[in-house]
Amino acid sequence: MARVNIALGQRSYDILVQAGALGSIVEHIKPWVQRGRTLWVSDSQVAAHHWDGIAVQLAEAGIEAHLHVVPAGEASKSWAELSRLIDWLLTWGVERSDTIFALGGGMIGDLTGFAASIVKRGCEFVQVPTTLLAQVDSSVGGKTAINTTAGKNLVGTFHQPRFVLIDPEVLATLPPREMRAGYAEVVKYGLIDDAAFFDWCETHGQQVLAQDSAALEHAIVTSVSAKARIVGEDERETRDRRALLNLGHTFGHALEADTGFGERLLHGEAVGVGMILALQYSARRGDCDAADAARVAAHFAACSMPTTLQDTGVSSEGAALVDHMRHDKKMTGGTLPFLLLTGIGQTYVAHDVDLDDVARFLDERHRSAAPAAVL
Repeated sequence: MARVNIALGQRSYDILVQAGALGSIVEHIKPWVQRGRTLWVSDSQVAAHHWDGIAVQLAEAGIEAHLHVVPAGEASKSWAELSRLIDWLLTWGVERSDTIFALGGGMIGDLTGFAASIVKRGCEFVQVPTTLLAQVDSSVGGKTAINTTAGKNLVGTFHQPRFVLIDPEVLATLPPREMRAGYAEVVKYGLIDDAAFFDWCETHGQQVLAQDSAALEHAIVTSVSAKARIVGEDERETRDRRALLNLGHTFGHALEADTGFGERLLHGEAVGVGMILALQYSARRGDCDAADAARVAAHFAACSMPTTLQDTGVSSEGAALVDHMRHDKKMTGGTLPFLLLTGIGQTYVAHDVDLDDVARFLDERHRSAAPAAVL
C-alpha cells in the first residue's frame, strides 16, 4: 500500500494505491458520501465486472447508490454522452456538495470529470480507475475532456478530483492488449526524466504485464509519484514543465485521429509509437543517438507492442498526419511545441519544429519497412 499526495494548496488530494481496495470501498469513500447516497458513472464492460460487488457493499452500509452506464469505448467521450450524463445527474437532483464517482478507464474519468466540472457550475468527483493507463496517468492531474470531429480532447477543463483510489487487483479483468497499452504510459515516465526507471522497465516490464503484484505496484506508485511531482509544479501547463507529460502524444493523437479514435488503435498504443517517433525525429535532428530510439523500440517489441507506423495500420501521408497536429490544443501563434529528447530520461520542449519537416519525416518512416508487432 502507498499513499501519494498531489500538493496543490486547497486543491490538494491523495492517491491511494492498495491491492484489494475495491473490496472495502466504503471505508475509502466515506468522506465524500453526502446525504446518504452516491452517484456513479461507469461503462458497460467495467460495470459488468465490478458494479455488483460495489453495490452490495454500499447497500450493506446503508448508502444509496445510483449508476449511469455509458457504452464502452473511446467513442463515448462525446457531446452526446456528455449531454446524457448531465441530464441523468440533474434528474437525480445533483447538488454542488455532491461527489460523483468515476469507475472505469480514462474515457470514464475524462467524461465524468468534465461533467462534474460544469454541472451546477462544478461538483466534486472521485476517480476509481480500472485500467493500467488510467491508474498511472489519466486519473491523476485534473485534465478532463471529450473528443470532437476536429480532434482529441479539444473541449475540456482542468478539474482536480478529490481523491483517487487505485486497486491494482482490478486489472486482472483487463485483456492483455489493454495492459500493454497502459504500459506505454508507465515507460513514458522513465523517458521523461528518470533513466533509471526505464532501466527498471527493461528488466521488469514482463512482470508488470504478467501482473506480478510487487512489480505492478512499483510501476504504478513510481508513475503516479512522478506525475504528482510534475503536476504540483505546473498544474495548468502554463510552463513547459507539465508539457513533458505529453511525450509521444503529439504524434500519437495524430495516429489516433487518422484511425478514428477507436479499437483499431488504442490510446496507449498510439502514445507508445508516438514516443518512438519522437526519439527517431530527435535523432534525425541530431539531438540524440539513434541507438536510444532503437533501444525503446526493442523494449516495446519485446512486450508485443506496436513500434512503427506500419504496425498501427496508418497509411496516410505525412502531410495528412500533420494536418491532424494543426488542430492540437497546444498550437500557439501558428507553432506547435514538440516533446523531443536528447537521450533516454532527457525530454525537453522544442519550440522550433517545422511541421513541413515533420511531414517529410513521417513519409520517410512510412518507407522504412519493419516487421509488424502483434496488437
